[in-house]
Amino acid sequence: MIPLPLAWTLLTVSLWTPVLGSNLILQQEPPTVLYPKILSTESIECDCVNISCEYVYWFRSLSDHSEVQFLGKWNNAGRSNYGKGVDEARFKVHRRNSMSFALRIINVTEKDAGIYSCVLKDKKNTEMWKTGTLLQPGAIPPTLPPKIVTKRRPSPCRCTKNSKQDGCGSLILWPLVGLIAALAVALICTLYYFSRLPKKCRHHFVKKRRMT
Repeated sequence: MIPLPLAWTLLTVSLWTPVLGSNLILQQEPPTVLYPKILSTESIECDCVNISCEYVYWFRSLSDHSEVQFLGKWNNAGRSNYGKGVDEARFKVHRRNSMSFALRIINVTEKDAGIYSCVLKDKKNTEMWKTGTLLQPGAIPPTLPPKIVTKRRPSPCRCTKNSKQDGCGSLILWPLVGLIAALAVALICTLYYFSRLPKKCRHHFVKKRRMT
């Protein structure tokens, strides 16, 4: 959806400028808002995308949208022409590189507030209308709300069942082996003792009979 001030600017430009043809491309982009300081220098860019640009036309609509002013144009031959009443010492149209044009405003004042738009044109009279840039000199940019960062709680280190078995198994196994070994020795001694007991009793009984 095109903002109403920008739509009014584009409509006025199309009626006011005879050089614009019938092949129109309106590039939908989020509008840009600039907040330059008073008496500073601001540059507004116009990128040439999906078209072989030969000319660029610059317009502006004042903050009250009462009129649309033609600022100037630039071609690939390096020639620039400015509109009537434009202060050429403050407004400079130029080409940044093969894919970008720019409008530079020197010593920005509050009167320069408004919407600045560019129109690109190729050799076949195909035109690309760019979304305007809103210039608000001396205004304070809105403060973005701070980002809320949630801190992650460190997860406690938990041992698995296997680690518990590995750690505790050795502590239980060896005492158990020792206990079994001790019981085995005690059992062997007991069996050995009882195995010799009948022989002792028989020998004692025979000896007693002889004495009687």
